[in-house]
Amino acid sequence: MRTTRLEAFSDGVLAIIITIMVLELRAPVSPEGHVPAFRDLTDAHLVPVFFSYVLSFVFVAIYWNNHHHLMTTASHVSAGIMWANMHLLFWLSLVPFSTSWLGESPGAAAPAALYGGVLLMAGVAYFVLSRMIIRVSGTQGTLARAVGPDRKGQVSPILYALGIVAAFLWTPLSYVLYVLVAAMWLVPDRRIARLDAHEETLTGS
Repeated sequence: MRTTRLEAFSDGVLAIIITIMVLELRAPVSPEGHVPAFRDLTDAHLVPVFFSYVLSFVFVAIYWNNHHHLMTTASHVSAGIMWANMHLLFWLSLVPFSTSWLGESPGAAAPAALYGGVLLMAGVAYFVLSRMIIRVSGTQGTLARAVGPDRKGQVSPILYALGIVAAFLWTPLSYVLYVLVAAMWLVPDRRIARLDAHEETLTGS
């Protein structure tokens, strides 16, 4: 299978995930005789729902961005890569459900822990996908040479795990840890892009 087909399928799934999440947002219902106003959007019920949506949107965008860079390093798609990619999409497909539960249950331990668990498993699945690509491309492939010391990749699972534990001790701390992980990855991983640009320069010369 060509990588373009796998990328197109993955892009479609991620687009559907975002669509499902935004459809979960409900406009505030105004009581009879009340004129709708912007202050209605600050309702105590709507704020956590919108917060969970924004946080999940950022995470999905991060995965979409890094997945694109990751797939540029694969020359073709093996069975291992295909199933590893489906494994990643499985965990990402659970993001809308965990997002909805988190937003509808502010301060509750179980929804916060589940949210962190889904993100943790998505991170593990992404790692497995990258290993599968390295197995196909070899140790001299672009990805193997670009990975190097992956500090963010090492720290993120630890923060997710701490967030899951914190959910049962002091739930707001788990939110802070999840936001911290998102902030770490908000700037795209440029290692692969830099190596690709360097190789193109050498080839051009």
